[in-house]
Amino acid sequence: MIPSDGGWKVRVEGGHDSKQFKTQREAMTLGRSIARSNRSDQIIHGRDGRIRQRDSYGRDPFPAKG
Repeated sequence: MIPSDGGWKVRVEGGHDSKQFKTQREAMTLGRSIARSNRSDQIIHGRDGRIRQRDSYGRDPFPAKG
């Protein structure tokens, strides 16, 4: 998910950008759904373009304990 023209867009690696969202929360919802269905990572950028959060929905080689 990336900032774009005062809003947010979801970008899929190797694909195209999604429609424009007014809020980051709306874009995160779509991004999470796409990442889960593709078993991939969701990378969330801040307004400055820097990565602020990364969530993995893929097959982790070492599952977390606990």
